[in-house]
Amino acid sequence: MISIIAAMDSAQGIGKNNKIPWHIPQDFKRVKKITNGHPIIMGRKTYESIGKPLPDRTNIVISRNPARFHQLVHDSDNFVSCNSLEEAIKIAKDSRGNDEIFIFGGGQVYQEAMEKGIVDRLYLTIVSGKFRAETFFPDYSGFRKVSEEEHDNGKHKYKFVELVR
Repeated sequence: MISIIAAMDSAQGIGKNNKIPWHIPQDFKRVKKITNGHPIIMGRKTYESIGKPLPDRTNIVISRNPARFHQLVHDSDNFVSCNSLEEAIKIAKDSRGNDEIFIFGGGQVYQEAMEKGIVDRLYLTIVSGKFRAETFFPDYSGFRKVSEEEHDNGKHKYKFVELVR
């Protein structure tokens, strides 16, 4: 199964200046719980915004120059770089926890995965409001909602939504 995990605002904005424009610790905990033990696929810019391989997951980073990019990353057993989404998925299928593979961002990788129709499930955090994002999540109207939990941490109202194709 290939899933996307993402957080967005009410206008489907996901990022500004290569950063998430809000901070919701409960969302980070949810992401860790859902993705732990599974491969995660992300673009180079998303990886750079995180700054290091996330533990307990195979981190697969798509870069136009994967060999050069791999040299810049400290030695890590859970880090692999490649140059295409297809190659990333092949690597993920060969890694531990491959019963569910996660597309982890950013906007271009989400767009490509959705356009190719390879995504089975979406785990979304939808934050109320608009945050002047410059990167957006693609259309997901072809998915149906299976669950939704509303939350309010005093600073942000948000919901955890799970959808399937």
